[in-house]
Formats: sequence, C-alpha cells, structure tokens
Amino acid sequence: MVRKRLVTVLTFQDGVLFRTKMFQPDYRYTQNFVDASLIDEIVALDISRSVPGRPAGRRDEFAAVIDRLARRCFVPLATGGGIRTIEDVVWHMKRGADKVIVNSGAIDDPSLIGRIAQQYGSQCVVVSIDAKSRPAGGWEVFADCGQRATGLDVTSWAKRAQEEGAGEVFLTSIDRDGSLEGYDLDLSRRVADSLTIPVLICGGAGNWQHFVDGVLIGGASAVCTANIYHFTEASVQSAKKFMSSAGIPVRI
Repeated sequence: MVRKRLVTVLTFQDGVLFRTKMFQPDYRYTQNFVDASLIDEIVALDISRSVPGRPAGRRDEFAAVIDRLARRCFVPLATGGGIRTIEDVVWHMKRGADKVIVNSGAIDDPSLIGRIAQQYGSQCVVVSIDAKSRPAGGWEVFADCGQRATGLDVTSWAKRAQEEGAGEVFLTSIDRDGSLEGYDLDLSRRVADSLTIPVLICGGAGNWQHFVDGVLIGGASAVCTANIYHFTEASVQSAKKFMSSAGIPVRI
C-alpha cells in the first residue's frame, strides 16, 4: 500500500488564519500552529479571494502568508483561492507553491485544468470539490466557498476533472465541515472508487480514528483537517502512530 498522507488545511481571510464551520468563519486564532516537519503536506486557502469581485490588490496579505510558509515549511505546499486564469497560477507558483488548487474557476471553465497541467504538469493541479448532500440522495457540487449551487453531480464532476488533467482531487464535505464528527465516508468512497488519481478528503475529522476510517473505509489517499489544534509536534506523531498501528503506511 502506498504511504498515506496527513495534511493540515489552513484557511485565511485577509491574511488572518480562520477556522470554519460549514464554510462560515468561526473564530480567529494564532498562527503559531505546527511543527511542519511532521506534517506531510500543507494546504493554504485564501477564502477572501474565492468571492467573485474581490479586488485583486487584496492578494498582498495572502502573498505574505505563502512566502512565510514556503520559507519555513519543508513539505509540499498547495495553495488556492480565486484561481481563474493561468496568470493566477503563475502568481502562486512564483511565491513558492508546489501545487495549485482550483475550484470555482475550473467549474466555470474546465479547460483551465488542462491548461495548467500542460504548463506545469498534472502533479501540480489539484481540483477542489465542495460537496453538499442532496435531500433525495447523492451530492451536489457547490462553488464560491459553498455559496453557489452548480447542479453538478460530485462523482461526475470528479471524473471530468480527472479527464481534463487533474493530478489530485481535494474533496470537502460542506455538511461535515468543522463538525468534528468524522468524514462523510460514503461520499469519500464513492469518489475514490470512481477515480484513478489520489483523493484527499476534508471536513469533519475530530479524532485519530476518523483518520483511519477515512483511509480504510473512505478510500482516501490523504486525510486532512482544518482544526489546527490537532497539530502539535506530539499530536501529529501520535496520530501517525495510531494510523500505523491500524496497518496504514505513513511517514513517521
């Protein structure tokens, strides 16, 4: 079995770190958050850039965030928020991102995925999918930080993203976001089984067993959490040892 990853997700608004709950800012808290050498990857998302009409000049705050993370953290760094053009991708890459995360921009123009892959390689393209359960069953893709229903079926869109050239899918359950009740394992398994590329899952992790379930039941290649209180030097090591004891190969 390929090594599974433990990923921390950091969401920023105007350069300030936020925790979210069902995609709404919950509270502000410190940026002294993690011994990054123990984390396998960092995802940094600028939610202030994900709202249409956001002034481009406000990217300065997030530029400083990327710069700090790229300098201090010696693990892969994936960044996103409001990426809609190749020029946006170049902006992120020049500031130290190893990968870019596209969401609404790819929904509105799926060819963006292929154009990024052609210029940087599929390994640099992560398509983020924000999923919300439908009353009648299944899941719908939402755009613009979960504010816009698209009518797209999650599995169908994930397949399209892979066909367009995505190297990974970053799958978030809006329903579970910030709940600490565990991942939506049915959603995760449905998407993972439909793809050949890695699926990173986010939304709902509250304890180490949730990480194990995300891999063994949900079929995830990486388990993510935006709750940084999980991530101290001791807790990351404990989480990985717990996953390893369950038979999951991880970097310790």
